[in-house]
Amino acid sequence: MPRHLILVGLPGSGKSTVGRRVAEDLGAPLFDIDSLLVREMGMPVEQIFGMVGEQRFREMEHKAVLAAVAAEEPAVIVPGGGWAAQPGHMHGARAFALLIYLSCLPTTAARRAEQGVVRPLLAGGDTVGRIRKLLESREPFYKLADLEVVAERGVADVAAGVVDLARSHGGW
Repeated sequence: MPRHLILVGLPGSGKSTVGRRVAEDLGAPLFDIDSLLVREMGMPVEQIFGMVGEQRFREMEHKAVLAAVAAEEPAVIVPGGGWAAQPGHMHGARAFALLIYLSCLPTTAARRAEQGVVRPLLAGGDTVGRIRKLLESREPFYKLADLEVVAERGVADVAAGVVDLARSHGGW
């Protein structure tokens, strides 16, 4: 039976976009954790973050990930970029999921992040500099993933790489 698939990486690495495509290609449900929290709270992530603070947001995010993995059916799970950097999350997830790190350059992540929704930890200018700092602090956690896919190419290519790994290592 296939294991859950969890995509980790920087904001702007393509987790949500690639995750949608991977879920579609694998015929699996998608749990995009930020989207679930936005729907549940009725406000954008930056507002949730501002209202409850980062620590409470991370707790909500973790609870949502646990609810997603409780699903009987294997799913593609896309937590926010900071989920993986919380103590114990990557090691704990390994028991029930194949973890794939979508790696990309800070300049690529910044360009993509600036095109999408506002991300609380990137607000305030110098997006590339902020992404570099996030990468420096989070990459040791991202590197705990089972596998890595370079996410510099287009969505179709990156998703195909993830699907291939899910099939060869995750039992899909």
